[in-house]
Amino acid sequence: MLFRKASPVVGETLKRFLPCSRPFVSRSHPTLQRTPLSSNSRYKHLDRTFSQHSIKMSQEHSTNGTSQPTAWSGPGQAAFDFRSDVVTTPTPSMLQAIQNTTLLDDVFCEDTTTLSLESHLANLTSHESALFVLSGTMGNQLALRTHLTQPPHSVLCDHRAHIIEWEAGGVASLSGALVKGVVPKNGVYLTLEDVQKNVVLGDEIHGCPTRVISLENTLGGTIMPLEEVKRISAFSKEHGIKMHLDGARIWEAVVAGAGSLPEYTREFDSASLCFSKGLGAPIGSILVGREKFIKHARWVRKSIGGGLRQSGVVTAAARIAVDETFGKGPNGEGGLLKQSHVTAKKIAGIWTEMGGKLSQPTETNMVWFDLDDVGISADEFVEMGRKHGLRFLGPRLVVHYQISDEAVQKLEVVLKEVVEREAAGGVKKEGKVGEKAYGT
Repeated sequence: MLFRKASPVVGETLKRFLPCSRPFVSRSHPTLQRTPLSSNSRYKHLDRTFSQHSIKMSQEHSTNGTSQPTAWSGPGQAAFDFRSDVVTTPTPSMLQAIQNTTLLDDVFCEDTTTLSLESHLANLTSHESALFVLSGTMGNQLALRTHLTQPPHSVLCDHRAHIIEWEAGGVASLSGALVKGVVPKNGVYLTLEDVQKNVVLGDEIHGCPTRVISLENTLGGTIMPLEEVKRISAFSKEHGIKMHLDGARIWEAVVAGAGSLPEYTREFDSASLCFSKGLGAPIGSILVGREKFIKHARWVRKSIGGGLRQSGVVTAAARIAVDETFGKGPNGEGGLLKQSHVTAKKIAGIWTEMGGKLSQPTETNMVWFDLDDVGISADEFVEMGRKHGLRFLGPRLVVHYQISDEAVQKLEVVLKEVVEREAAGGVKKEGKVGEKAYGT
């Protein structure tokens, strides 16, 4: 049955039901009165109730004096969690921003908090426009779907890239594209020579032309140097190939001093940057590019269910994450992120001083232990950490700015146990025993 345009009578009838004469709360809630309140009184009443509820939750979920994430008063378990920087928890200042945010519609492009965030990130990255998205995966997939317009087409990237390993085959299912993963000859990052050797140019009908080169920076905690990015970018422009940056952790490369944010991002036609990993926001990423590109990406976002209504609830926290954790300038000035690099290098130093080896250099916030060298499996290492209240996923430890000094001390104890076990005559296992860690 087709719906017709509502008549004025129907419209007036709907208006009678839309306004609320009292707060929308559970009838069973013991502390709320179901009496009519003015608009201002209603929000003050709910705010007071929310504060009381937060205190109660903090008391109920406190373990050994450590507040759990539900209390918003501290990192809680995240302070002892090395699995990934996705475990970072929102801060009280983010909660305050959420409480004070605008509550307008982003599908209609009306929410000023969201528009302000998008404008700020466009300026910060030297791009014309930006679009808030729900995740880094969504940002990458929207970018590739917008760039890839007519098959046959392919995407060239590092064989370890997130778009290959951790995005559920989205490039194939959403864009109908082939993804060609390339093993870097230097073992760390792709070079122009790697790209030239594997790119598909021309119109020879047996090949699948390369239409997008997608670079991830950082990847596995290691930095792709700015000069190498510029070399690949120049080659791409020469051959009409689009460049996309999976910059979920580009903040880390910038804070490490590899280059400013705009110096990196201006080399790409599009870039996706994540707010919810090392920066600590509860949700979201940003996609930047030319105005025409972002306009089309917004269309694609809507088609896959990514349109948001009261988006300020999440974009307010994302803005705080950028300003406080990364910093307010293009080089991350005054932010908290740098501390995670200091801690990561400290951990790497502790391990190597004990005689341990690293399988990747520690350039930003990730430490890669060579567990094969000490004859221990990832599962065994995870269990050893668990006994000391630490959470690992395997040989990769991700250090975020909320990791505590106590966690580092506990980790040192675990590493000593690993070394002592080997010294006691543990037999090294054959082959690779360090399973792939989550994410890149």
